[in-house]
Amino acid sequence: MDGSLHGRHLRSDGGNPARTPAGTVRHPMKKPFLLILISIFLLPLVVRPAIASEIWIFAIFGLGANLLLGYTGLLSFGQSTFFGSAAYVAGWMMKVHGINAFLALVAGIGVGALSAAAVGYLCVQRSGLYFIMLTFALNQLFYFTAYQWTSVTGGEDGMPGVPRPALAGIDFKDPLIYYAFVSLLFLLALFLMKRITESPLGKILQAIRENEVRAEAVGYNVPRFKLLAFVVGGAFSGLAGVLYAMLFGIVPLEAISFVFSGNVVFATLIGGSGSLYGPVIGSFVFIWLSESMSTVWARWPLLLGVAFVLVVMFLRGGLVEAWTRFWTWRSSKQRD
Repeated sequence: MDGSLHGRHLRSDGGNPARTPAGTVRHPMKKPFLLILISIFLLPLVVRPAIASEIWIFAIFGLGANLLLGYTGLLSFGQSTFFGSAAYVAGWMMKVHGINAFLALVAGIGVGALSAAAVGYLCVQRSGLYFIMLTFALNQLFYFTAYQWTSVTGGEDGMPGVPRPALAGIDFKDPLIYYAFVSLLFLLALFLMKRITESPLGKILQAIRENEVRAEAVGYNVPRFKLLAFVVGGAFSGLAGVLYAMLFGIVPLEAISFVFSGNVVFATLIGGSGSLYGPVIGSFVFIWLSESMSTVWARWPLLLGVAFVLVVMFLRGGLVEAWTRFWTWRSSKQRD
């Protein structure tokens, strides 16, 4: 097992783009931003606003995890460390000191980035199985700290009573208003991640993913860029953690557990790692299954397991690759 995941299934374009007869490249996901906007408007009509908000929050979390997994090729089971730490710190500040939503979000992003810098500094010194186990071990360290520090975190009962403070006179107690707020932050996070992955930094991270030795040979400081990916991914995870705490009014102990990290890894792989929109699709599938199917079938994780097996066996690029293949097949039929 290797901590660096390489291969064509982790391409940053989510698969091979379809080509028109004239030879020009046309991406199979036409106007994805428009599709996301439509989904944002329609989602509260299909599911409860709380579930709809959770989908976009988990998508922000997935964007941060995908920067490591899909773009840098680092399999980390410690992403919930940054998510949970930010949720606890910002939740405590809102609960005890009554700070507003803006300061809570800034604090959460800062805590997520700082905790990622501390964890990443230790983890990037190793690779392969040692890297993976380090992310897991450090996550367990944070988890048991939260478990034992009952006076602040509430231990296994979680930290209840986290408020939704107003921002610029806007009351977020209304579920639809809070959903609109979460949706706007998700769109901002998606735009920022798109700029990051298309920037020179994103190209360097992809070069490290494809061939770490060659990237180091041409002069890139690989550990430093890996650490930078940790910090940026941690900031996105911290933002998601604060929004999650405000959504449910509690920071559960599970929010900092390695199982939660595994959930975002599974969601990213099912959607399509290495694609900007893969975590978004995977988050929708995962949250919909966990929140909707769990009420009608207690063994709903079997569906997630089947989906994961199908992805590993046949669709290494996840649902994004499935859509790419369909679009390529359709284009070839039209040419014939």
